[in-house]
Amino acid sequence: MTGGNAIRGTRVGSGPMGESERGESAPRHRVSYWCANGHESRPSFALEAEEPESWDCPRCGLPAGRDQQAPPAPPRNEPYKTHLAYVKERRSDADGEAILAEALAKLRAQREGEF
Repeated sequence: MTGGNAIRGTRVGSGPMGESERGESAPRHRVSYWCANGHESRPSFALEAEEPESWDCPRCGLPAGRDQQAPPAPPRNEPYKTHLAYVKERRSDADGEAILAEALAKLRAQREGEF
């Protein structure tokens, strides 16, 4: 068992600050937000602050809204796409065939020029 001082690591006069030193805090009010899992979050805001339409649920991370009956839908996660998937989105099969035929024609022309 280690012996020691209970106030080790503190300095004289470093007690908790009260409102007399810090000033008065702004008047606040709580706003309820609900996520799709039914969790309620109640963050507090200053009276003159604008409340956001959505808030991230601290329990599950889903977006939460102020309407308990119609909370925001969970975000849709897009699966990982390969480079080929992006190319296929931009080009049709006919475009791909045309590009391939053009590239093969260039290669054949180069080979014929070598011999």
